[in-house]
Amino acid sequence: MAVGNETVVYLSEQVVVLCSCALSCAGSSLIILTYVVWSDLRTTPRRLLVYLSVADWLSAVSYAFGVWRVFRTDSLDCVVQGAVSTFANTSSFFWTVAIAVYLYVFIVRSSQRGADSLVLFFHLVSWGVPLAITVAAVCLNKIGYDASEVSVGWCWVRIHAPDRVLWMLLTGKIWEFLAYLTLPVLYVLIKRHIYIAHAALSEYRPILANRPLSHSFSSMADMKLTLIPIIFIVLRIWSTVRFILLLAGSAARLNPVLVTLHGIGNTSQGAANCIMFVLLTRPIRTRLCAALCCCSKYRADEQPSHGAPRTLLPGQDTSRQREEDSTSRIRID
Repeated sequence: MAVGNETVVYLSEQVVVLCSCALSCAGSSLIILTYVVWSDLRTTPRRLLVYLSVADWLSAVSYAFGVWRVFRTDSLDCVVQGAVSTFANTSSFFWTVAIAVYLYVFIVRSSQRGADSLVLFFHLVSWGVPLAITVAAVCLNKIGYDASEVSVGWCWVRIHAPDRVLWMLLTGKIWEFLAYLTLPVLYVLIKRHIYIAHAALSEYRPILANRPLSHSFSSMADMKLTLIPIIFIVLRIWSTVRFILLLAGSAARLNPVLVTLHGIGNTSQGAANCIMFVLLTRPIRTRLCAALCCCSKYRADEQPSHGAPRTLLPGQDTSRQREEDSTSRIRID
């Protein structure tokens, strides 16, 4: 709904998006935690996923603050929130593409050394470019209250900026569009290479079937990273639709369902990645379940049994202990 130039964010939309932010923060944190705790999971692809999770965590936290506040003016906290979300969101775009490029070089070009040598370049681009854009936008007073025209309560490019469409492109949309073009191409090339490789090895499968499966499980976990581009597109498309509708001057961008989908999509990548690469990855899921079971067992062992015999204190005789036990039994009965 719109009041003047302002898109009203309903309470139901706030609740849904805040829940999405919370799930994304929890999911991103779990990805980072599993990487830190278990050293054998520290492969380069999973390390790239951790960097993406850091960006997604920052993005979810800043969006949650914006949705909770639902800014009405260009206040200082609005500018800070808009700057953090702009940096984190743009960085997430770059890390998503970086992961796809890494997998392409590693799998299709069969060059692990070449893929690993790109990691430093990924850091420079995926952190440096978003930071430079954000600093420039803040210094030029482009970040601030945007009346939720292409957001869901949070701040982005100021609605009164005369060149706001240009800055919407620079602070996110142009990188989003490039990701839409780049990711499917890389993804298709990776899947095509895997399909050809499997077909070429089909005659050796009876021999390879007797080999240990530990390497297969770890490789499968890393191969799931190819699904990140698909998750990215499915979640981000709603934001793109609202931006295009804004350019067309269509009031359809104010539709509550579209606004809610936009809020969920922009804040859910951390949760989606956690489901795919933690909860649905058997080795990690097994370890998490074992850790939870150990914690539960430890808690149970810590609690004394209800009817367990007491330990005699120094100087306490056995007859007094028997009297206390009999009195206790009578009281219970």
